[in-house]
Amino acid sequence: MRTTTLSLRSLAILGAGFTLLPQAALSQEVAEEGDVVQNADVDDTTPVIVVTAQGRAQNLADVPVAISAVTAETLENSGTSDIRELNQVAPSLLVSSTGNEANGSARIRGIGTVGDNPGLESSVAVFVDGVYRSRSGNALSELGPLDRIEILRGPQGTLGGRNSSAGMISIYTAEPEFQFGGYADFTYGNYDALRIEGGVNAPLSDTVAARIDGVWFQRDGFYNDVTNGTDINNRDRYLVRAQALFEPNEDISFRLVGDYSKKDEACCAATFVQPEFAPLARVSGPTFDGFTYPAAGTPALTDFGPGGNPIAAILVGMGNDPRALTQSTFDRDIYPTAGRSYEGETEDYGISGELNWNLGAATLTSITAYREYSNNQASDTDYTGVDILYRAPGPNAGAREFETFTQEFRLNGSAFNDRLDWLVGAYYANEKLEVRDNLRFGTQYGTFVNCRLAIAVAGILGAPDPTQSNCFSPAAFGAIQSGAVFGAATPAVVAGINNLATLNDLGGTGDVYNQSSENYAIFTHNIFHITDTLDLTLGLRYTNETKEFDATFSNDNDVCPTNRAILGPIVGLSPFFAGILSLSCQGNSTSELDGVSLADTRDEDEFTGTAILSWKPVDDLLVYGSYSRGYKAGGFNLDRSALSNPLTLDVTALDPANLQFDEETVDAYEIGLKYSTRQWGFSLAGFRQEFSNFQLNTFNGSVFLVQNINGCSANLGGADRDTDATTGACAPDDVAPGVISQGFEFEATLSPTRNVNMTMGITYADTTYEDNLVGSDQGDPLDPALRLLPGDNLSNAPELVATSSFTFTPDIGDSGMKGLFFINARMTSDYNTGSDLLYGKEQDGFVVVNGRIGLTNIADRFAIEGWVQNMFDTQYTQVAFNTPFIAPQQTYSAFLAEPRTYGVTVRAEF
Repeated sequence: MRTTTLSLRSLAILGAGFTLLPQAALSQEVAEEGDVVQNADVDDTTPVIVVTAQGRAQNLADVPVAISAVTAETLENSGTSDIRELNQVAPSLLVSSTGNEANGSARIRGIGTVGDNPGLESSVAVFVDGVYRSRSGNALSELGPLDRIEILRGPQGTLGGRNSSAGMISIYTAEPEFQFGGYADFTYGNYDALRIEGGVNAPLSDTVAARIDGVWFQRDGFYNDVTNGTDINNRDRYLVRAQALFEPNEDISFRLVGDYSKKDEACCAATFVQPEFAPLARVSGPTFDGFTYPAAGTPALTDFGPGGNPIAAILVGMGNDPRALTQSTFDRDIYPTAGRSYEGETEDYGISGELNWNLGAATLTSITAYREYSNNQASDTDYTGVDILYRAPGPNAGAREFETFTQEFRLNGSAFNDRLDWLVGAYYANEKLEVRDNLRFGTQYGTFVNCRLAIAVAGILGAPDPTQSNCFSPAAFGAIQSGAVFGAATPAVVAGINNLATLNDLGGTGDVYNQSSENYAIFTHNIFHITDTLDLTLGLRYTNETKEFDATFSNDNDVCPTNRAILGPIVGLSPFFAGILSLSCQGNSTSELDGVSLADTRDEDEFTGTAILSWKPVDDLLVYGSYSRGYKAGGFNLDRSALSNPLTLDVTALDPANLQFDEETVDAYEIGLKYSTRQWGFSLAGFRQEFSNFQLNTFNGSVFLVQNINGCSANLGGADRDTDATTGACAPDDVAPGVISQGFEFEATLSPTRNVNMTMGITYADTTYEDNLVGSDQGDPLDPALRLLPGDNLSNAPELVATSSFTFTPDIGDSGMKGLFFINARMTSDYNTGSDLLYGKEQDGFVVVNGRIGLTNIADRFAIEGWVQNMFDTQYTQVAFNTPFIAPQQTYSAFLAEPRTYGVTVRAEF
C-alpha cells in the first residue's frame, strides 16, 4: 500500500482558498433545467444550480447521488477549454492523455479506462448536450461557451444513455436565447498562444432563435525537437457550432445543434525518466529485475561496465544524442530520429436534435444525433534518436474513425397525487469503428535488437559492438561461428542473427480493424415519495450489446517467416534462441499475416440499476443511502500482438477469440448527506465499489495486453506474483471482484457576502487491486507482466486529492464595474502512473495553482483579465511507460504535464 505524503506548503496553499467544489448550489425552489437563479439580496447570493442527473430538472441539493456541478462562471475563471481543466475543480476526477490525445482517459474515484486501445470503451462516459461521445478523448478539444458541466461519480447503470462503470461527465453548451447579443474574446499568452473566440445570438422570430459560436486557437509546442528543429505538443485547432431553438408554444421546445472542429497538431512527445524523478530505490526495486540506475550525468550512465546502463550505451553508440539520456526528466528538449514526425489530424463533427414536449400528463424528451470522428497521428514510437519503431504520417498512421448514431427517448411524469415521479425510456446506439495502422520497424531496428541479444551473452563474449550490423564484435561473432558457444545449433543461430540484422524498415503496411457495435436498452427510473420527507428511488435498465469484428493485415516483414523456419525446431532449447525469433516477429509483425483476414462476434445482455433511500429530516438537510450496479461493454483488443504467441504463430489456426475481453461490472454502495442554505452548504459521501472483470490494457515494453482482472477468495500463495504464466490459477467458484474503490468525498461552499465565494473539496479514495489476482472470471493465471498489481493501488489513482478556490468580485465605483480575483488549487498525493505499477513510474504528490485577476463589466460590456495556469510551474508526469524495446533494462519514458502558461484576455459583449 502506498504511503500518502502531504507537504506543509501544499496544505497551506489549499487552506488559503478554503473551498471544496465548484459552486454547489442549493435551494428548495424548483427551477427550469440549466437555470442558475441569482438572489439579489446582499447576504443571500449563492446561485441555485439545476441539474438533470436523474433525467428530470432538479435542484442540485435535492439529488441523492454524488454529483459535482460546475457553473459557466467557474469554468470561465478556471480557464476550462477542454475537459482536462476540470481536474482543478473536481477532486474525484482525473483526466490525462498519453501518446495521442484521441486516447485521453478520464478517471473518477481512481477508476478509468487504462491504455490507448480504442477497442476499450470509456469507464467515464462523456456527453455533450445529451449526446454520447464515443471515447472520452473525443472531448479533448475546444468546447466553446458553456452553460454548466455535471460530473456524476460512481456507476451510471440506469440513465445517461450509454452505460458506464465509473461515472459520467455531462457538458451543456450555451443555448440560443430570444434576445440579440454577441461577444468576442481575444487572448494572447506565452508560447505565442493566440486564441480568438466569438459568437452572435439573435431571435429570428417570436418562436425561433439562433446562435453561432467559433473558437480558433494556435500555440507553439511545449517540447523542443532539437533533431528536426521544430516543436511538439503545439496547438492548431478550431471549432464552429451553430444552433437553432424553436419554441412554437410553451409546451414544445426543439433545439438543433451542428458543430465542426478540427485539429492539425504535432503530438505527443515523451522524455526519458531520469533518477531525479525516479530515485534509485524505486527504479531498481527490491525484487524486480535488479537493474541499478546510476546518478544522472555520471559517465557510467552510458557505459557497459558495472553500474552502467548497457541499453543507454547502445543508443549512444548508434547515434542517439547523449543529452537525451542525461538531462532532467522535465527538460523539454527531445532528440527523436531525424525525419520522423509527430504530425496528426483530427476531425470531429455532428448534428443533433433535442425535442422536449409537454403532453400534459407527461413530458416527452427525444435526443437524436449522428457524429463522425477521425484521428491519425504519426510518431517516432520509440522516442529515441535511434530509428527503431515509427508510424509514417498519413491517413493510416494509428488512425481511428468513429461513426455513431444515437437515439434516446424519455417519457416522465407524476402519478398518485404526485406521490410518484415516474420515468421510462429507451436508448439505441449504432457505432462503426475503423482502426488503421502502419506501425513499422525502423531503419536501425535489426542492429538495435541484435544488441539486446549481445547484451544477454556479454558475460561470455564481451561487450556489444553497435558499429557492426549484427552488434557482435568480430571476435565475439567468430566465437559463435566456431561452434564453441552453441554447439550443434550454431548454423541456425548464425543465420538467425544475420537475418535479424536485415530487419529494417519492414512491418505493417496498412492493418485494418473494423468493429461495429449495436446497443439498445430500455429503462425506468422512479421516485416514490413515501412521505413528505422520505423518498425511495428505484431504477432498472436492460441492455443488449452486439459487436462484430473483422481485421485484415498487410505486412512485408519476411525476416520473421525465414527465421521461424530456421529456428522453429530449436526455439524451445534456449531463451537465446527464443529471443532471436521473438525479436524477428515482435508483436506478430510478419509477412505470414499479409492478406490474412479474421472475423468474430460477441453478444451481451446485462441488467443494471439503482436503489436509493433518501430522507430530509429538515428542509436544508438530505440524507441518503444507495446501491447501484454498473456495466461497461466487453469487446476486442484491436492489436495483432494479442493474436498469438509470436514464437508459435500458426496462421492457419489463428483464433480471433484471443482478442476478446469480457464486460466489466461493478456493485457500488454509497451513503451521504447534503446540507444547503443560500450562504453555505456541504455534502459528504462514503462509498465502496467492487469491480469484476476489470478491463486492463497495459504495454509491457513489447506488446499490449488486455486482461480482465479478478480476485480469488483462496490464497494463491504468491503464485500471481511470479514470472511463470502457468501458475496462480483459481477455481471458478472462488473468483471474486478484483478491484475495490472505497473512501469518502467532502465538498463545501461558502458565500459570506455577495462578492465572495469559496469552495473546497476533498476526496479520499483507496482504489486497490485485491491481494490475490487472476486474469479472467474463469480463474486463469494473471499475466506475469502484471505481477506487481496484487495488493497495490491502481495506476493514476492517488489516495488523497483536495481542491479549493476563492473568488472575490468587488464593486469598483458606481459605474457597475467590478474587480475579479480568482485562485484555485489542486493537491494530489503520491501515485504510480504506469498500468503495470513498475518501479520508476511513481509520481510524488504535488500542487497545481491557477489564478485570474482583472476588471469586468467595464462600461457594461468590456473586461480585461490576466491569468496563469500552473502558477508555480509544478513539474509532474501524466504517464510513465516502458520505452519500447528498451524496458528490460528499466529505461522509462514519460508524457509530461503542461508547464506554466500565462497571458491576457480581453472580452467584449454587445
